[in-house]
Parts: sequence; structure tokens; C-alpha cells
Amino acid sequence: MTSAEGLEMDRGPAWRRPGIGLRLLAAQAIVLAAGAATTAVVAAIVGPPLFREHLHRAGVPTNSLEEVHAEEAYGYATVISIGGALAVSALAALAVSWYVSRRLQRSVTEVASAATAVADGRYDIRVSPPHLGEDFDALADAFNQMAMQLQTVEATRRRLFGDLAHEIRTPVAVLEAYVEALEDGVRTLTPQTAAMLRDQTRRLVRFASDVAALAQAEESSTSMEWNPINVDHLLQRCAAAAQERFERQGVALRTTAHTKLPPIWGDELRLAQVLANLLDNAVRHTASGGSVELSARIDGPRLVIGVSDTGEGIAAEHLPHVFERFYRADNARDREHGGAGIGLAIAKALVVAHGGAIHVDSPGPGSGAVFTVTMPLRASDTQRANAAARSGTR
Repeated sequence: MTSAEGLEMDRGPAWRRPGIGLRLLAAQAIVLAAGAATTAVVAAIVGPPLFREHLHRAGVPTNSLEEVHAEEAYGYATVISIGGALAVSALAALAVSWYVSRRLQRSVTEVASAATAVADGRYDIRVSPPHLGEDFDALADAFNQMAMQLQTVEATRRRLFGDLAHEIRTPVAVLEAYVEALEDGVRTLTPQTAAMLRDQTRRLVRFASDVAALAQAEESSTSMEWNPINVDHLLQRCAAAAQERFERQGVALRTTAHTKLPPIWGDELRLAQVLANLLDNAVRHTASGGSVELSARIDGPRLVIGVSDTGEGIAAEHLPHVFERFYRADNARDREHGGAGIGLAIAKALVVAHGGAIHVDSPGPGSGAVFTVTMPLRASDTQRANAAARSGTR
């Protein structure tokens, strides 16, 4: 540290720069002083000659006693009137400036304190509108919105870390217990033990893959390859990819699509991932002997893709939370059925990245569920679809 820096640090706490209030008062005082000086100079230079000229026009002799007394009276009156006016103006201006500067300084101080609190992690802090004009009110609103978004992000981050720790804890604990049992000789490495260890490691690998897929899905708007997509081909491709698992589970899979569906604009691989996740969710919660239907139709300017099943159904209290990451209902989304609880969150992120929407309906437990994906059509595609529908009805 140099001697100059040390001197600056030594005198730093004792010397503070003036705040915005003092600066406003100082600026107002300078303006008033400049105005007073200008008034005094103009009154001293311009006033007496004009007054003397009017006296001469009125018949007062030059250099007479009357002229001298009149000029003295004029000087006294000018000084008293201008001095009084300037004094009153200065007091009024300084009072108004002091009031405004105090309010402004209080507002700035509140924002500064709130910003410090946010920097310390207190995202629940808010500032009140200063009512000093539209600009300052907009600043307060922008700060409050920023703090609110940071609070939401922080809450999401904490919940995400908690969910991650919860999901990883179980397989890690099982692996640790089996490894300790093998080390202590309590267990031997039988095929059953090896299968158990392999299942838990696969579960960790699958969970890591799901989390990576979710992160990629939430950032997909910047990495998608947009191309025209043949909807019927997309449905047939996804159904064929899932057919083997459906047959293994004993669940029937049907595909129905209205004819002459127009192409949609999007990333075919990502939309195939959406349908794969929805089909996987459907077969996981549909018992043997049940059925799942994958359908597509045109509804005005939108393409509607549906995945309906005759499975376990979803209770009404769980419907608003189905697409939340790591969320599982007691019956419809428990761990024994496989996934980490983020497949539907991935599907929603990808659909939203395409400008669409996804929602779920279910009459209740035991009555199945219907997942609906709504994708926007381009204007030209909508016109072609409407023309095809009219020609088909004739």
C-alpha cells in the first residue's frame, strides 16, 4: 500500500462527500447568488442614468439639490426593494429546495439501503414509491420487480438443491450400505447383490441424464433447429419407438390423426422428445389391459396433440403441480414407477420454447388422464388447413 492510499484510508471515515441534498441546496444557492449579483449590477448601472434623464425631462435642473435628493431617495428605494425581494425569494427557494432535496435524498437512501439488503441476500425487501415524478416512481417499481424476481429465483434454487439432494440420497445410501456390508463380510457379491448395485448406479446415471435434459430443454430456444415438420410422420415415428414397451406392459397404443394436417414449424427432435415423455408417462401409469391414444387435430389457428390413457388418473389437488420438476403425486407419480419426476417438466419447457402450451385433465383417480399439447400454426398453414377441412366436408 502506498503512502497516498494510506492517507486516503486514514481520512476516509472523517471526510464524506456531500449527499445529493446538500448538492441541490448548494446549486440553488449559487443560482440565487448569481441572480442577486446580476440584479445589483443592472440596478447600479442602468437605473441611475434612466432616473436622471426622467428628472431632467420633468424640469429638475442639473446638479441641483432637488436632483441630488431625488437620486439618493431612488438609490435607497432600489436597495430596499431589491434587497427585500431577493431575501424573500432566497428564503422561499431555499425552503423549497431543502424540502425537495430531503425527499429525494430520503428516497435515494431507501433505494441504496434496499440494494445493500438485496446484496446481502434479503430478497424480500421492497421500496415505497417516492412520488417525485414518473421517473423516480418507475425506478422504485423496477427495483421492486428485480427484488421479486431474485426472490423467486432464490426460492427455486433452494427447492431445486433440496430436490437434488433428496433424489440422490436414496441410491447413494443403498450403495454405501451394500459396499459396507461387502467390506464387513456380512454380504457376498452374489448375482442378486450385483444386480442391486447395478440398478442403483443406473438410477444415478438416469437421474443425471434427466437433470441435464431438463437444463437443455429450458435453454432450448437458443439451440433448436427450426424446420417444417410433418405431423403425421412425427406421430407415427413416436408411436413406433414406444411400441415395444407398450407391448411389454400389455398396454394398447392407438394413433389417430385427422387427414391433411398441415406441417408445423419447430424442432422435430425436441417435439419427438415431448411426445416420448408423454407416452412414457402414460404407459408407466396404465395397468396391463389398458390403452393409450395418441391423436392430433386442427383447432382454428392451432395444432392440438393429445395423449390420453385409461390409467391411474390424477387427483384434482395434484393437477396444478404435475409439470413441476421433481413433483410426484402419491399414486400417480411415485418413485417405484421409475422416473425422477422431471419428464413432464422437460416436456413443458420444450413446448413453451416452441411458443405452445401444455396442460392435463383428469376426472380423478382411476379415471385416466389426458395431456394436451397446443402448438401455433403459421397463417399460411391455417389457411391451407381450413381449405382442406372445407373440401373434405363437401
